Amino acid sequence: MSERVFNFSSGPAVLPVSVLERIRDEILCLPGVGASILEISHRSSSFEAIMASAQSNLRQLLSIPNNYRILFLQGGSRLQFSMIPMNLLRGSGATADYILTGTWGIKAFEEAVKEGPVNVAWDGKSNYKSVPQPSELKISANSAYVYYTSNETIQGVQFATPPAIGRAPLVCDASSDFLCRPLNIADYGLIYACAQKNAGPAGVTIVIIREDLLARGNNDLPGYLRFANHDEENSLYNTPPTFGIYVVDLVAQWLLREMGGLSGILKHNQKKSQLLYDVIDQYPSFYHGHAEPSSRSLMNVTFRLPNDELQTAFLSGAKKHRLHELKGHRSVGGIRASIYNAMPLDGVLALRDFMNEFADQHAGS
Repeated sequence: MSERVFNFSSGPAVLPVSVLERIRDEILCLPGVGASILEISHRSSSFEAIMASAQSNLRQLLSIPNNYRILFLQGGSRLQFSMIPMNLLRGSGATADYILTGTWGIKAFEEAVKEGPVNVAWDGKSNYKSVPQPSELKISANSAYVYYTSNETIQGVQFATPPAIGRAPLVCDASSDFLCRPLNIADYGLIYACAQKNAGPAGVTIVIIREDLLARGNNDLPGYLRFANHDEENSLYNTPPTFGIYVVDLVAQWLLREMGGLSGILKHNQKKSQLLYDVIDQYPSFYHGHAEPSSRSLMNVTFRLPNDELQTAFLSGAKKHRLHELKGHRSVGGIRASIYNAMPLDGVLALRDFMNEFADQHAGS
């Protein structure tokens, strides 16, 4: 195919065209360097400048306080599921609290129980369609930290604001909504994101951690698994994902220079998601939205059609309109439109128009 489609993949996901164009122009030879980003040493002054730029731009976007460290790691969320309790729970004598709103929170919980006592502060297991009310949370008196997933990619459920949990450090997996809106980083002890959904390519994980929490990781942890080691080496404890960090920096620049920062991208994302939710609400007996309206995601719009035959026809018809990767996760089925920061408004408008057309043709059948 020679023409770009509208890519609604949940990850690796759509990147800004201007970022892809710059990568294309610089992939053979970084300006002033004489070699590709894929070739230069991670300890060269050229890469150190890229690392510093990525850290600086993230600090600017998120207004990250000085007492927080930015780490660029590997292993994605799967590694963080273990690394976080290893550093913050193991040997602490305290209990970790987990708020379960979908698949990725459950998987994080399953790894945490291997490292120490874990309490389920809330579990939406009946359907995973919503986030809890503050009064529903059961936080331990001696909580080591409270963990939640800000946006469940599979279920399309998102916290509008961080959960109110008291004095315990709040830990957040923000992989699928990182940089989609302003955040108050001071609300968190640790927040992380695997970049391939909304901030860059697969292969790099961004961890923002409050400096006092670094000391919790014991020296007997395997070297790579101790946050403090990465902080002491400025994310150069091992060879980092250099290309991924370079792209994260380009995405951060795009947000700052072209999208009006996080307040600007939030307005863009609200407009896009509302276009699709309006269609779902217009045809409630045909498009069955998964998430409760108060918990709907800005990033992943999930819904089902009345039967499997219609869903198959919907996916087939969508491809004819250049609307790709709309099939829901295998664990829940249905349709999932991932409309991350870089999904253009034109793509969402095309999907909205197709949804209206498809419903008008089939709703009465």
